[in-house]
Amino acid sequence: MSAAHDVSNENDMFDRMPIISPVLSANENSAQSTPKPIDIRHEDEPELSTSSDKQSEIIYNDSEKRRLLPDELPVVECIARARIPTTQGPEIFLHLYSNNVDNKEHLAIVFGEDIRSKSLFRRRPNETQSDRMTRGAYVGKLYPGRTVADKDERSGKEITCDANGELIYPKEEIEQEIKDPTLVRIHSECYTGETAWSARCDCGEQFDEAGRLMGKFGKGCIVYLRQEGRGIGLGEKLKAYNLQDLGADTVQANLLLRHPADKRSFSLATAILIDLNLVNVRLLTNNPDKIIAVEGKNRLVKVIERIPMVPLAWQHKDSGIQSTEVDGYLRTKIERMGHLLQKPINI
Repeated sequence: MSAAHDVSNENDMFDRMPIISPVLSANENSAQSTPKPIDIRHEDEPELSTSSDKQSEIIYNDSEKRRLLPDELPVVECIARARIPTTQGPEIFLHLYSNNVDNKEHLAIVFGEDIRSKSLFRRRPNETQSDRMTRGAYVGKLYPGRTVADKDERSGKEITCDANGELIYPKEEIEQEIKDPTLVRIHSECYTGETAWSARCDCGEQFDEAGRLMGKFGKGCIVYLRQEGRGIGLGEKLKAYNLQDLGADTVQANLLLRHPADKRSFSLATAILIDLNLVNVRLLTNNPDKIIAVEGKNRLVKVIERIPMVPLAWQHKDSGIQSTEVDGYLRTKIERMGHLLQKPINI
């Protein structure tokens, strides 16, 4: 019996099995719904059909999923921050985070100098202004000869802390954040899509598009989580690719390897957003599960609006990723994992 035939039989079996990582299911009796999506596109683009009328009216029963989220968030600390000029023009501030649940270095890619980390800017005993500048706890920009971290003489920007050394956020900044929530993307590491030019997924394209939008608006945050392959790691992800070439879809491949369909956790992202004082956000995602997970059990972060991530190839005929693999990948996301996205034509 051939390996391909074995996988075909496995496919038949797994087609009848529920996904181990449950997705949100429609429930007309639920009182809650996902945030209403808004459309962000290039200035010369026509209006996109990002979801069907039926999808936009679906009401999700999320109480059970929210109940299963952890009671306590991880403890995170921003240990370093630096300004990064980019090849595309906008400057970013890269924040590196440690945490108490794994040994990985997770990141926050911040567009806008005025998004500041509580843990980074907290004043520490016996530290000098030079110490603060070195780790990135400064306002404005660094320049040769600067000696004070807490005030930029050139721009006039200044920060203050309370008696315990905690950063004080100006009232006007808090009010502005409520009035105009920051654009946020929670992005899981994808070496193949971001570095190895893979056309099996649209992860690299989504990362680039999130950066383009945030650069355009001058403000935003990409929380970059080091959870490759939906949390199973690069080695297992490559094995899953081989199973896909043998006929499995992305969900079936994970199950064949005895992994959940999606092993990721987003509690670290929630903790990082809180540390950055981004508690009302506009979330770039097609995944309703991610909305619940990022808000957390106690909804310390609130997703005010969901913004669809529409594949570029669906927007323009000659752009984006053109491959049968990515079409199958997106089909599985929609049909098996409940992502809120519909292509105008059948895939």
